[in-house]
Amino acid sequence: MRDAVYPGSFDPITFGHVNIVKRAIERFDKLHVVVMDNPNKNYLFSLDERLAMVKNDLKEVKNVVVDTYNGLLVNYLKEHKIYNLIRGLRAVSDYEYELQMAHANKSLLPELEIFFLMADTKFSYISSSMIKEIAMYDGDISKWVSPYVESKLKERLLKK
Repeated sequence: MRDAVYPGSFDPITFGHVNIVKRAIERFDKLHVVVMDNPNKNYLFSLDERLAMVKNDLKEVKNVVVDTYNGLLVNYLKEHKIYNLIRGLRAVSDYEYELQMAHANKSLLPELEIFFLMADTKFSYISSSMIKEIAMYDGDISKWVSPYVESKLKERLLKK
């Protein structure tokens, strides 16, 4: 069985992330979408909240396992004996960072294969950060996130 992992912070999950998942699952038998928890990052949502949003947005996608991990990604890959990693790219700026991470991960796990998927054009300019900023000012984010995620963002950001 050919499994792959698509990790991210998903703070929050966007239609761009969902697009990458749907395209990746066409190429692998099972996709583990792993909500990572990095203590050095400042998240808007807790790990449990991010997990709930990812599960909600991916509930209709077959052969996807949603999981969490707090640690080094290569340790998750080793523990689950998965040697295919999916990374989404939106722009050249993503590539530079992802290339550094790819080399580091490959040096820690030489049998790892890393697949970069370009974001669909209609999602290539969106980011979770941008969506959070627009939501903070009560802007319309419905074209970038599910109604569930939109409600969670507005609930968190528009509290008076």
